Amino acid sequence: MKVVRAKVLGFCMGVRRAVETASAALENSEKNGHKKVFTLGPLIHNPLVMDSLEKKGAQILEPSSLEKAKSGSVVVIRAHGTTPQVVSALENQGAEILDATCPRVHLSQKRAAEWKKKGFLVVIAGDKNHGEVVSISGYAENHAVVVESAEEALKIEIPEKTVLIAQTTFSPVEFEKIASALKQKNPSVQIFNSICSATMERQNALKELEGKVDAILVIGGKNSANTRRLFETASLICGKTALIEDSSEIPDSFFSLKTVGLTAGASTPDFVIDEIERALLSGK
Repeated sequence: MKVVRAKVLGFCMGVRRAVETASAALENSEKNGHKKVFTLGPLIHNPLVMDSLEKKGAQILEPSSLEKAKSGSVVVIRAHGTTPQVVSALENQGAEILDATCPRVHLSQKRAAEWKKKGFLVVIAGDKNHGEVVSISGYAENHAVVVESAEEALKIEIPEKTVLIAQTTFSPVEFEKIASALKQKNPSVQIFNSICSATMERQNALKELEGKVDAILVIGGKNSANTRRLFETASLICGKTALIEDSSEIPDSFFSLKTVGLTAGASTPDFVIDEIERALLSGK
């Protein structure tokens, strides 16, 4: 068998930074009297990475239970970011905050706050319940509305001062459809395409596998937005595709193929990709 990796796959800069921040906090905790270390929600959408961090002592802090982060504890804000209201609550409790928000998400938060001050309606193209979208909405406060499709965009009222922004892992194709729909309703709508270049690079690298492999394995957490979108693209360019989190989930039928392509979401670590490639090549 031949395994062909997409040219770009796996951890993005923001996710790698978040994992390194949490790992360093856990190491420092051992040196400084075992302070409690929390991640604000799951640090990244990958169960294997989260399991590893939890074994080292990390605890998941849900936004509904902020009171658990007592004075002296450490809270790592994940790459998706959080709202200014949550940050204020944690600071008031005396928690030490380590902000691992992706720089690209930080930029979206900053712009949302600026647009709100100028009286703009901030339309966010994204998944309504995604952590990043919730965080950006928090900076725009009551001046934000979230849409997931062009059909939804056509149903909302568009004031003269409106700007469109995107979840960094949103579908580029769907974003363009939403932008077009809003422009139909109001040609003066401002468009700020904040989709991360890492998302685009992974999508484009995956498309290069079309016609070169018998099947494609998409590796990543099943609750990861960018991994799901890679799977959607893979399904369009290849008739045999599977979404898996680890080597135990490789479909039996893949082991008899001549060529298998690999891609992986932005929250998939290198060791998982390596393990799956070894399993394919060894037939196990």
